[in-house]
Amino acid sequence: MKKDGIEAVAAIDVGSNSIRMVIAQIKSDGSVEILEELNKPTDIGRDTFSNGRIEVETIYEVSDILKGYSNLMKDYKIKTYHAVSTSGIREAQNRQFVLEQIRIRTGILVDIISSAEERFYSYKVLQERLPDIKRIYEEGSLIIDIGSGGVEISVYQNGRLKFTYNVKVGSLRLREMLSDLEKLTLDFPSILEEFIESKIYMLKPIIKKLELKNFIVLGGEIKFLAKDSIKKSDFKQIYSSIKSMTSEKVKHKYKLPEERAELLLPSVIICNSFLNMTKADTIHIPIVSLRHGLLADIVDQRFDTPRKIGFLNDIESVVWNTARKYKVDEKHSAYVEDLSLFIFDSTWRAHRMEERDRLYLRVASILHDIGKYININNHDIHGYNIIKNENIMGFSKREMNLIANIARYHSEDNPNHDHENYGELYYKDKIKIAKLSAILKLAEGLDISHKQKIEKFEVTISGKEIIFRYKTSEDTLLEEWSFFKGVSFFEEVMGYRPVMKRKG
Repeated sequence: MKKDGIEAVAAIDVGSNSIRMVIAQIKSDGSVEILEELNKPTDIGRDTFSNGRIEVETIYEVSDILKGYSNLMKDYKIKTYHAVSTSGIREAQNRQFVLEQIRIRTGILVDIISSAEERFYSYKVLQERLPDIKRIYEEGSLIIDIGSGGVEISVYQNGRLKFTYNVKVGSLRLREMLSDLEKLTLDFPSILEEFIESKIYMLKPIIKKLELKNFIVLGGEIKFLAKDSIKKSDFKQIYSSIKSMTSEKVKHKYKLPEERAELLLPSVIICNSFLNMTKADTIHIPIVSLRHGLLADIVDQRFDTPRKIGFLNDIESVVWNTARKYKVDEKHSAYVEDLSLFIFDSTWRAHRMEERDRLYLRVASILHDIGKYININNHDIHGYNIIKNENIMGFSKREMNLIANIARYHSEDNPNHDHENYGELYYKDKIKIAKLSAILKLAEGLDISHKQKIEKFEVTISGKEIIFRYKTSEDTLLEEWSFFKGVSFFEEVMGYRPVMKRKG
């Protein structure tokens, strides 16, 4: 429904143990009013984490739930929605069949999102739930998001996102994986503790060294223990109590549905393991959900909100921390980044690409030399393999592959259909990679010496030429030679021939 600048939209989270939908109105000033929220349990996660596949009966059940959601969206005359699936479908061997049956039966297109995207959406509403978040980030904080399939970990220090990590020890996954062991022991909590510790032991010294003062827990069942926050000492008492209780006792004590009661134990053990890595005396428990994050993202796509700008800064921070981890030449990478974005902005008439494409170019520019950490020879190929397997917040696996390919072709090689990494991509992605790597080649060529010789640039389009006028007081013969090596490919892709002209 759209009336007087007000539009109804929907966000759907096809999760591992429930399917949730929120319907809201977005007003012309970007404000949001929640109209309805729905939540239906599902066995997606139990099927996937136990058998690796989603059973046919579960597919029918999920389709029926989403059909009901679809009918409700029609009642509201909703045209804009975002439906996503997380680890329950993402890790299922038959995920493509499941999504296709959902599409045919309900008309709803469900995106499979990565753990990094899941974290990105959830964090979008964190600031609204924690008004003191800036101080918390400045002091240093550990954030864990306990999902059914895994735990997303983020560390903030000095107000910036330092690093992120994903560990596959989600509450439902632990229950399903270790269910056989539960029948063989009277001390199942200790088994859970040992298993979790075996998955996170490498993170412990890294996080402990930072002496983080704040601890934030999202997701999981911790929200049923306290509202907003809980003191460390109080949590420790509850933790000891729950370890000695059966699921039936937990269910009655905390008035939880049976499926929630079973997941409280692994959730508190996960929480305790990470709490012990910090100096925090309080656990913050803001009510943050993926579906509300999706809703916030719909708003951000339409308005340049402070939240949107803040998350771009977080992404940049993570990318630079990744670059430093692999010992890149920071001055060179920053210079190439600036040149690449300047060329992108100045030649829009030639490439007609979008804001998101600009972000891909930015990340690829910062990380383009990352492969030299492994070997200077073939560093472009090594860089491709590193970037493709990075888990940077806000990017899907497909997008990380795009960025990896752009960086892959910053040097001598051009995109080639015989290259497996390029030849198997969709047509539209190939075009993006070709255009953005053509820009990156020129930018890299202009600092081939790593000495940042060129001081000022002007770019104009005249006829079939893009003229690069530059000012420098140094000898740039090497830069001109390297720039020229990328001219033919740029012209072939863009339809304009780059020309360098020195000023003065």
